[in-house]
Amino acid sequence: MAKKLAFDRVLFGTVIVLLAVGLTMVFSASAALVIESDGDSNPFLLRQAAAAFVGLVLMWTAMHVDYRQLRRPLVVYGGLAIVVLLLMVALFQPDLNGTRRWIFLGPVSIQPSELAKLGTVLFAAYQAERQAERDRAWEMIVPCCVVAGLLAALILLQPDMGTAVIVFAAALLVLFLSGSPWRFFLVSAAALVPLAFVLIRLEPYRWRRITAFLEPERYALDAGFQANQSLIAVGSGGVFGLGLGDSVQKLHFLPHPHSDFVFSIVAEELGLVGACLVLSLFGVFLWRGVVAGLRVTDPFGRLLAWGLTGTIVLQALLHVSVALSLMPTTGVPMPFLSAGGSALVVTLVASGVLLNISQHG
Repeated sequence: MAKKLAFDRVLFGTVIVLLAVGLTMVFSASAALVIESDGDSNPFLLRQAAAAFVGLVLMWTAMHVDYRQLRRPLVVYGGLAIVVLLLMVALFQPDLNGTRRWIFLGPVSIQPSELAKLGTVLFAAYQAERQAERDRAWEMIVPCCVVAGLLAALILLQPDMGTAVIVFAAALLVLFLSGSPWRFFLVSAAALVPLAFVLIRLEPYRWRRITAFLEPERYALDAGFQANQSLIAVGSGGVFGLGLGDSVQKLHFLPHPHSDFVFSIVAEELGLVGACLVLSLFGVFLWRGVVAGLRVTDPFGRLLAWGLTGTIVLQALLHVSVALSLMPTTGVPMPFLSAGGSALVVTLVASGVLLNISQHG
């Protein structure tokens, strides 16, 4: 029989350390923006600290609410309906830098696409457990693909292709871990590759990013500017870094150093050693997430733990890949480290659910 255990202290400590590193790097990477505005305080750090406080309260709450309550149909479908509604509302919000990704409530802004990641994993784990009992794989696959496709389509309209890819990848990850037939993934690959090509080709800025990725030197002052400046930041750090707060690239050379390219600043200021330590923390997070899933006795808990863990680690790897110019530039934030209140709160809530699952075995 399953029994109640103490929560995973290694996982909890890893989350707290990553959060502390994130707050430090947001403060450091945004310093130039604060100096330029002649501000006495750092608004980026204050917003991130406020989000961290809210996220920690919700994480602690999630740690003490049995994860099996999340498998109730009212929670799964009700939460999904709320996410869809919020994504639709976001499309009618004021334009910000050519996108409509946020819902503005006075001084607070909410990014519903972050909630979509959590909702996708929850729905996929729920469907996988239901259909595993009936041994009908396709009755699990079709609803998951429809829901993930709907959420991804709404996010694409914002537009935000990077997050849309992560949402659909989260669903595919849970389906893969649930033991779905291999032919499904072969068919998915055959369908998604041309679809991705069409979506990229239809948007000029996406196509420019692809061409800049293939020929970075040719577009060093155009579409490849961010990637080249990121590589300069990473290379400048060397083994031990320039020192915390001493980044040069954050002085208006590298765009969005506190969010889309925060790992580049980590590598520049803390060097190869600091960057590897951050990656090691995500490695520990992955290890403990896998262990938490192995401990539980029910398929829902196992797939929920592995889905949440995999989605967070996958997003971190995508962010690092962009920073190292291993893939085309896209605005994928790094979990725990990048500035962004909604992303931080959702990541901490997911960590709380994971910590709750680690208490059962």
